[in-house]
Amino acid sequence: MTSAGRPYRRRKNVTVVSLLLLVLAVAVGPTPSSAAGTDWWVPTARPTPDSQINVTGEPFTGTNAQGEVRGFVDAHNHLFSNEAFGGRLICGKPFSEAGIADALKDCPEHYPDGSLAVFDFITNGGDGRHDPVGWPTFKDWPAHDSLTHQQNYYAWVERAWRGGQRVLVNDLVTNGVICSVYFFKDRGCDEMTSIRLQAKLTYDMQAFIDKMYGGTGKGWFRIVTDSAQAREVVRQGKLAVVLGVETSEPFGCKQVLDIPQCSKADIDKGLDELHALGVRSMFLCHKFDNALCGVRFDEGTLGTAINVGQFLSTGTFWKTEKCTGPQHDNPIGGAAAPEAEKELPAGVDVPSYDADARCNVRGLTGLGEYAVRGMMKRKMMLEIDHMSVKATGRVLDIFEAESYPGVLSSHSWMDLDWTERVYGLGGFIAQYMHGSEGFVAEADRTEALRDKYGVGYGYGTDMNGVGGWPAPRGADAANKVTYPFKSVDGGSVIDRQTTGQRTWDLNTDGAAHYGLVPDWIEDVRRVGGQEVVDDLFRGAESYLDTWAASETHEARVNLARGATASASSSEWSLFTSYQPPRAVDGDRGTRWASDWSDDQWYKLDLGSTQLVKRVTLDWERAYGKSYRIELSTDGVHWQTAWSTTSGDGGLDTAGFVGTPARYVRIQGLDRGTDWGYSLHEVGVHSG
Repeated sequence: MTSAGRPYRRRKNVTVVSLLLLVLAVAVGPTPSSAAGTDWWVPTARPTPDSQINVTGEPFTGTNAQGEVRGFVDAHNHLFSNEAFGGRLICGKPFSEAGIADALKDCPEHYPDGSLAVFDFITNGGDGRHDPVGWPTFKDWPAHDSLTHQQNYYAWVERAWRGGQRVLVNDLVTNGVICSVYFFKDRGCDEMTSIRLQAKLTYDMQAFIDKMYGGTGKGWFRIVTDSAQAREVVRQGKLAVVLGVETSEPFGCKQVLDIPQCSKADIDKGLDELHALGVRSMFLCHKFDNALCGVRFDEGTLGTAINVGQFLSTGTFWKTEKCTGPQHDNPIGGAAAPEAEKELPAGVDVPSYDADARCNVRGLTGLGEYAVRGMMKRKMMLEIDHMSVKATGRVLDIFEAESYPGVLSSHSWMDLDWTERVYGLGGFIAQYMHGSEGFVAEADRTEALRDKYGVGYGYGTDMNGVGGWPAPRGADAANKVTYPFKSVDGGSVIDRQTTGQRTWDLNTDGAAHYGLVPDWIEDVRRVGGQEVVDDLFRGAESYLDTWAASETHEARVNLARGATASASSSEWSLFTSYQPPRAVDGDRGTRWASDWSDDQWYKLDLGSTQLVKRVTLDWERAYGKSYRIELSTDGVHWQTAWSTTSGDGGLDTAGFVGTPARYVRIQGLDRGTDWGYSLHEVGVHSG
């Protein structure tokens, strides 16, 4: 869920009141259909009345000539965010046992004319007035720029599947602060309670669809919990649904005045519960800094308003510093948000920020690193979108040190300068569902890297995520979508989508709901050519490759653990030991520290000659700017295996040609600070 900061998508002006809120932002069951078909993709029973699908032809099955699955990936969607934020922010449901008239109806406070549709006029401008009637007329919603109405009705998802989509990540989402300040709600604001409900309803939707096809396991909507299961679902031509989590305070891990409100035990308990629910990917922070990591800022007026929310939630404003690399967080800017700022205590003002200080000082915390490593142990994939540059850099360092591929960027919130590191690890990247011109432009910028690493591409629709979607290009636009058109595989014919009395046309309506995803892909093809769509069609294989590699990842044997350690010097302290063994004891809370001078060394005796191919150095704040890694079989004759003159601290991974060695020495040449050299942990690996 995201509400600002993406390129290529023009936003409507929103009121300052809206910004604060954004911050703190038929019969029972299916009945026999008179047009029941015998083909496997046509249900034998469907609720009557219901939406049309408007796709003909058999969905593609099996694999291509290379044995790879095919299909599109939506790496970021929110099927059940109508159950988030107190249950009244997003109106309508993805399905209802009582039928479409019950599922696609507006929130009670939107009747009779939208006068009390507070969040609607907050996000869509104007006075919020609209026709609240959904089924069967749909005069004013769903629409590409209406952020408060259901876009994920199950039949619309079915149309996307029929149009070639084969993977859908359903991010269970909520925000306790938005829930607490929104005027209308019918339930409490505990984030985990909402996450549990959304997970349950996803399984309920699977059962609802199964009934149309004759029983358990027979429908096209299949929740999967491992990559092999997902691959088989896609091979059968069905939709593999993966559960993810995007919330601001996972496991209760908020921070107040920089004091964490959770513990390692809370993180373990939370990860275990999520994994048991079927969750396989998640964000660790979103919008507000929390006890796990700092966020990538929102910008402009909205950024100021969210910064107010940050203060109200945590007791601290965002803090910035100059970036140390090419990556940067979004600029906060000095735009005012008067109504939001009125909520601040007397005498408290939003700070000003230097234009050249665009990075969040808050990175990955100790608890955050514990959570990252906990996800690795459970073979889960980590979403780095919304993480600050500092936090993202540390995550990528950790994953590179462990050769862990489970990293995802699902909706264009990552600095593009991270792209090659993500692909180098074996991770997966999807772009936000921008308008076709913007989508093609961003895809073109990273095309060479996809070619280099032989990977496919994805999109993140973020529907029901309060983000806004592609506007219509116009009936007279160049290369407009012409109906009907063929699916990318050529096996289906897709016409304009009709629900009730309303028929949508992407050219004049934009991407109003999920059923128009195939139409949008056709628009991308017409604007950008077949090549970008071919990359998208390879998305399912690439996503499942990342997932499978995460599942099969094995922690490397650390040859340094417990090895005999010595050093040129060790800092003395009356209260704490900084002796050499402290850097190979497996505890990242301890460290070795040298005297405060440049020429220092740290040496390990592995006990016997081993093949050494990689050394990892987890620096404390006192790091080496210039140093080399030396190897020896006898402790007398040394050869340099790796060196740098531009070390910047953090977690360094040095890889080199495998070399037999019993002794490993880190020879410090030039310090990065006025202190000495200090290492939390040293790792030595054969692979």
